[in-house]
Amino acid sequence: MLVDFEQLPNSSRIWIYQADRSLSPVELQEIKEKLDTFIESWTAHGAHLQAGYDIKYKRFITIGLDQEVANATGCSIDASVHFIQQLEKDYRINLLDKMNVSFKQGEFVAYKTLTDFKKMAKNRSVSPNTIVFNNLVTNKGEYLSNWEVPAKDSWHNRFLN
Repeated sequence: MLVDFEQLPNSSRIWIYQADRSLSPVELQEIKEKLDTFIESWTAHGAHLQAGYDIKYKRFITIGLDQEVANATGCSIDASVHFIQQLEKDYRINLLDKMNVSFKQGEFVAYKTLTDFKKMAKNRSVSPNTIVFNNLVTNKGEYLSNWEVPAKDSWHNRFLN
């Protein structure tokens, strides 16, 4: 069952998918429609899952699931991954590669390979105060407080020394 992401409790489990490029307004509208349809019919062992989504910076798709209503199962998680893989094919974007880093350069969101990010850190092109996106957060509360943080407060910090 589709619910407004804002209405999900902070304990809700989340999955963050970062696109390797900004999405156009047309693509964003189409993706929202596809997310609405997918989440409305998303189930676990026949039970409807109470879930919502958030899209930020025309690049990040976050799916949230209220586990107090029903937990995701292996099959329901597989269904969500297949849905994301279909978005990748439909829009020729990469959403599942976890070996890339997104960070802010002013108001622009940069997307680099982890190797390039390490080089930038070594060259001091990024600093401890560079705002990074910590896609390892696991629940909505962490997403709201620890997703968009200075690199020094994230796992990215290990590359800054």
